[in-house]
Amino acid sequence: MQRRAYAPAAALAAAVLAAGLTGCGGGSGTGGGDDDPKPGPGGATAPAAEPGKYHSLPEPCGYVGHETLRRLLPGIDEGDDDAGQDADRAFKGQATLTYDADRRVGCRWKTPDDTRHLSVDFERVVSYQAGVSDEDRAQALYAERAAAARIPAASSAPSTAPPSSSPPDAKDKDAKDKKDAKDKDKKGRNDPKTTGASSRPAGTASPSAPAPPSNGPELGSRVLDDVGDDAYVDDKLVSGGTDVHRDVTIVFRSANVLVTIAYSQGSADRQHVPGSQDLQGKAHGLAREIDAGHFGN
Repeated sequence: MQRRAYAPAAALAAAVLAAGLTGCGGGSGTGGGDDDPKPGPGGATAPAAEPGKYHSLPEPCGYVGHETLRRLLPGIDEGDDDAGQDADRAFKGQATLTYDADRRVGCRWKTPDDTRHLSVDFERVVSYQAGVSDEDRAQALYAERAAAARIPAASSAPSTAPPSSSPPDAKDKDAKDKKDAKDKDKKGRNDPKTTGASSRPAGTASPSAPAPPSNGPELGSRVLDDVGDDAYVDDKLVSGGTDVHRDVTIVFRSANVLVTIAYSQGSADRQHVPGSQDLQGKAHGLAREIDAGHFGN
């Protein structure tokens, strides 16, 4: 009789033990509770974006050749001090102060008479956003700068060819001789509507206004299609006080590197305005040289 009384208790204990073992084994099942350390597809992180093409930047002050500097900065090797030492110092330029030479470097030069200035800045873009590549980030930064400079879209950008300088047909009919035709032709070149440089005074401006450039047409700010992956030129003629100067800036992107070239010329004689075609042509040539070198990579 005592053996029968203990039988149900033994069975109950066996059942509880079996239930406990089953519960422990369920934690390794595929059901996946809240404590599952392996998230499902919805919690997966985005794959790492592809790194940029360029992993380093050049030594900026040595990246621009002496012949190129002579072309952009006439007289750079003609100083008042000892010719040899002064020329070496001028060609070496002055490095831009940066805090991470692996990400950004630059250099600047100027002529001995301080009338022309040149600077070149290199920026290697690195993206820290998941799913955004270095090149995509560089492209976004380039677009921001182009928008800030109000660069016209490529489809509406003026041609690099000189704009037509022929006056309207109605004025042609009023021309009586070659002198009148030349005067109207010059007026057409100085008209902001035909040159696209609304900030430049027309031929009828007051005597104190700077005279129009005499060494080529106004090219204006526009997109460039032969430098890097994206490029634009920003051209500004600035008049202040007794002098006038032209500032030409070219920004271009090559993969994950942004390059900014700032080239300017000043004149104390307001009757001799620095020409757009001259400065843009030289800065454009420098941009193509820099891009062709692949930044030393």
